Amino acid sequence: MLAGEYLDRVGFEGEARADGATLSRLCRAHLETVPFENLDVQLGRPLTTDIEAAFDKIVRKRRGGWCYEMNGVFGWVLKEIGFDVTRIAGGVMREKAGDGQIGNHLCLLVKLDRPYLVDVGFGGGLLGPFPVAETDRNDAPYVVRLRDVGDGYWRFSEQAYGEPFSFDFQEHAADESLLARKCVQLQTDPASPFVENLVVQKRSRNAHLILRGRVLTTLSEMGANKRMIGSADEFLVTLRDIFGLCEPEAEKLWPAVLARHEAWEATGGQTR
Repeated sequence: MLAGEYLDRVGFEGEARADGATLSRLCRAHLETVPFENLDVQLGRPLTTDIEAAFDKIVRKRRGGWCYEMNGVFGWVLKEIGFDVTRIAGGVMREKAGDGQIGNHLCLLVKLDRPYLVDVGFGGGLLGPFPVAETDRNDAPYVVRLRDVGDGYWRFSEQAYGEPFSFDFQEHAADESLLARKCVQLQTDPASPFVENLVVQKRSRNAHLILRGRVLTTLSEMGANKRMIGSADEFLVTLRDIFGLCEPEAEKLWPAVLARHEAWEATGGQTR
């Protein structure tokens, strides 16, 4: 069974049931096994919201993906297990950029005893299902929050050592055509953060590992530790040994990674 292939991929053992315990375990297993990554965008490989393609990439090719792929596959698996799942459209940083952001993030609403926000495709700040209510929780090293911001919108935010990062959503099914358009825009627009820089992220217990360009950051309860990747070989080893990504063509990205970092240093820019 396809769902069984996914469970093997994330190392889930035992019977998968449509209950809160299984949902929590699945979220954690996914986040600690499957990296959030945009290597295909950086390599110029077109991506879609097609779940079969994402399943082949994440499960069979043992890659990671971005929200449309990660939450796409995760939501499909949850439905196969028997969960009540709704695909919902988020708007990353809508609080600053407005309603045009809606659809630039795919997340999930899972109904158990109440609705829960479920998201394995936002990079790794949210460790498990989050009740849709005004709530704060310590998902170390992050504090995660939900707030009612009016007009039917909820705002999810995560904060560790810096400014909070957020997305807004409403509790109704996403417009799939909007998600598809945003998926294309985010991989073709020169101003898209996924086009502008390489990013790979994964959870490791209570730490969050982030490779942004050539800077590897480990966020933990002890703080933020950064180190610079020094060569193309080290870059490939980091992808393989830390994030579990074996993608030989990623070596082609190293010159652009270096150039962007030099430009970033020259302008004193900041990243999330």
